[in-house]
Amino acid sequence: MLMVDRKASRKVPYFAIWCVIRSQSRRWSSSRRWPGADIQFRRPNRLDICSAINLPITLVFLPASDIPSFVGKGNVDLGITGHDVILEAEMEQYVTEELRLGFGKCALQVQVPEASSIKTVDDLAGKRVVTSFEVVAGQYFNNIDKRLGLQDDQRTKIEYVGGSVEAACSLGLADGIVDLVESGETMRAAGLHAISTVLETEAVLIRSTTTKHPHLAPIIDLITRRIAGVIAASKYVLVGYNVHKDTLGKATEITPGRRAPTISRLEETDWFAVSAMVEKNKSAQVMDDLVKAGAEDVLLFNLNNCRV
Repeated sequence: MLMVDRKASRKVPYFAIWCVIRSQSRRWSSSRRWPGADIQFRRPNRLDICSAINLPITLVFLPASDIPSFVGKGNVDLGITGHDVILEAEMEQYVTEELRLGFGKCALQVQVPEASSIKTVDDLAGKRVVTSFEVVAGQYFNNIDKRLGLQDDQRTKIEYVGGSVEAACSLGLADGIVDLVESGETMRAAGLHAISTVLETEAVLIRSTTTKHPHLAPIIDLITRRIAGVIAASKYVLVGYNVHKDTLGKATEITPGRRAPTISRLEETDWFAVSAMVEKNKSAQVMDDLVKAGAEDVLLFNLNNCRV
């Protein structure tokens, strides 16, 4: 579907970007990532659709569970949802995961009561399992049942509940559960512990496997590149420092950059200014090592976006 942006008098893609991670303690809005991508929009109160101010796109805010179908079978060009949501909706053949976005990370795990005699998924096979992920859990236990030779009434019984899955065991509805876990605090409070991880999941950027609007490919690619730049920028920082020529080689070994460091000669004789990208999670150690190597005026700069 194309929607007409009357103010700009141009056609714009119907673009779904609302992402909901299932944990009730943390609902992630993908709009938090937009400042670095420079996708500017104003969303009126209580409205789930708005037009971007600076780009020819329309943004539609939807529950994560709806987005795979809208992108795969509908007329939405791009979307953000969870990897687990795509699998549960059985939309893998209809959508392509363009980027893993690095937020909303959690694990779909098999959990059982700590006091239970069940220690492995093989022990749980053939018993009752409650979950909100009927498809993924069903496929997982079907493979286990086949491997163990369980048939008919011996097979694992998968039952669906829409919420409070962690209460199923204590209420006598299940011998084990399959549910998303972030920190694990909720499961521990319910007296449960993990015996297996079905899959690791996070928010992903998706597009339709079948191109619906070929003429919109440039803007779709532009948005994808911008979001990829934000994700890459979140992993790196820029370190800058001054160093004497005698220790320049040692310092640049510490900061080789992605390709090579940028080195500029200072007015002061035999001194150089150096800048290089370094991994954010190693930046503190890099700064310490630079100081030990003789670098001075060591500075660290955050990146909002990049193309690497």
